[in-house]
Amino acid sequence: MNDLGQDLELRLVRYFTVVAAHQHFGRAAADLHVAQPALSRQIQRLEKYLGARLLDRTPRGTRLTPAGQMFLPRAQALLEAARQAELVVRETVETERITIGYVEDLVITAAVRELRRRHPDAEITTRHLSCRDVGELSDKRVDALIARAPLPLVGDDVFTTPLYEEPRMLVVPRDHPLADRASVTAEELAGEEAAPCAFETADWTSYRFLGTGLPPIESYDDKLELVASGEAIAVLPVGDRRSSLRPHLVTVPIEGAPPSQVVLVSRKGDPNPMIRNLRRAAEAVLTAPAA
Repeated sequence: MNDLGQDLELRLVRYFTVVAAHQHFGRAAADLHVAQPALSRQIQRLEKYLGARLLDRTPRGTRLTPAGQMFLPRAQALLEAARQAELVVRETVETERITIGYVEDLVITAAVRELRRRHPDAEITTRHLSCRDVGELSDKRVDALIARAPLPLVGDDVFTTPLYEEPRMLVVPRDHPLADRASVTAEELAGEEAAPCAFETADWTSYRFLGTGLPPIESYDDKLELVASGEAIAVLPVGDRRSSLRPHLVTVPIEGAPPSQVVLVSRKGDPNPMIRNLRRAAEAVLTAPAA
């Protein structure tokens, strides 16, 4: 029995597709930046509207019911049709607008405020992305992306503007042998086995979680939990403050490590003038956080 007199909400459809992609309510809630109980209630609203159960909980997460398997491709097509309709309209309107994506730990408030100060009539929105979502630039879900280089994007398709660099730090539990050191060297860590969290380079990653035989964990917080429990150590940019929220972790400066570079990326040939305006604002105000 559905909610008669009400239209199907695209937001609920999107929530369902994200849960289906992760096959786990907790990971989907983290990806969507909503509380897990709230996400469960929204999925129940969708199921009530459709008159069918879409997802079953399992000891390992969730799985699609037969009705969910039938609905998923249609839900994805519905969201894509809505996105294309929005793009067509936006491309015909002359109003200045931009959607800015930013990744993981980065704070872009200063650049957004400066852009709004310079262009008070523009429509400026932001979208927080996980490191797995940077493809939203290529998919035109965001117009520009502020992230840490290197990115898993085709270089010939994007225009990259370096903004600033940050040194690296070691993150270890308080009882680790390196926890009391004033600093460590890159050479001391060179022999550690690396399990990458974000984007690979030939020598270093933007983030490194170092340990032997680490399980395949996607969540950043779960990886920090491995560090806090003594099963791994981590190398992070000094601007990433998330580890400081855990009282059992300490940071140690690293000498001789290549810096982490923060960049602004846009699609080559994109005629949107707000991208150029964002670039100017970001270059003017975005700097490396104080160590």
